[in-house]
Amino acid sequence: MAMSFDPSSRFKVRKKHRSFGGTVEYCSFSSDTCKTIMNFSIFVPSPLLAAKGGNQTADRMPAIIWLSGLTCTEENFMAKSGAQRVAAELGLILICPDTSPRDTGTPGENDSYDLGTGAGFYIDATQKPWSTNYQMASFVSSELTEVIATQYPVDSDKISIMGHSMGGHGALVLALKNPKAFLSVSAFAPICAPSKCPWGKKAFQAYFGSELSLWEQNDASTLIRKGTKPEFKILVDQGLEDEFLSEQLLLEELEGACKATKTDLICRRHEGYDHSYYFIASFIEDHLRFHAENLRR
Repeated sequence: MAMSFDPSSRFKVRKKHRSFGGTVEYCSFSSDTCKTIMNFSIFVPSPLLAAKGGNQTADRMPAIIWLSGLTCTEENFMAKSGAQRVAAELGLILICPDTSPRDTGTPGENDSYDLGTGAGFYIDATQKPWSTNYQMASFVSSELTEVIATQYPVDSDKISIMGHSMGGHGALVLALKNPKAFLSVSAFAPICAPSKCPWGKKAFQAYFGSELSLWEQNDASTLIRKGTKPEFKILVDQGLEDEFLSEQLLLEELEGACKATKTDLICRRHEGYDHSYYFIASFIEDHLRFHAENLRR
């Protein structure tokens, strides 16, 4: 359905920085989906560099959406990952939405780090009071890219998605459930089975209540086991010194689901790496090149 988007009244660039010949911008707009002001950041390469990277179609460029983890904002990835250098070379726009709505007045939204503010889990909540504003799945998979395409040279037919931890969960689920929207998916240390781990159980109970079918529909491992099979490879990197690996991330659930269904998973384990952005920065180039190959199809 077409949006009634008025850029003059609803869109704001809060700050802008030059980076590797392109620009990083931090923006806000009034979201119809989340019924509040939503924030995102975006890196747009220089058109000249984008053309050299071979990924530019006419005046539009492919894009990768990055979904951050618990407690993060739209700033963490742009400031810490070092992704702009390679994105500029490859001609890739980077889009990083905030991790949740903020300051909505929802009771309990600021009571804990793993529910509410900074913890939207990239799902569409069905339970009150969360269901009014916490519609992150629809926001990311539909509204965000529609709004950005009115302001930036994004090729809407060439978008991929990736993320970290809670955002890795979001990237996997949104790619599985929206195969026409995303051409490839990857994740760093994703929450692989949120319906079975403490973080996920807390969030799903609040956002979905006891409707277990909704839990399963937002769990990548369960989706794959039940037949939602992507047409593309899944790339996952995991640090073996990650303090959340055994209790929260449950990588073996994703591996088991992919093995049982012959889903093409590239899973790389790395000795000595933890859950931090030092890990992400170490391997982000591999992920960007992985997506660039898929976006050239």
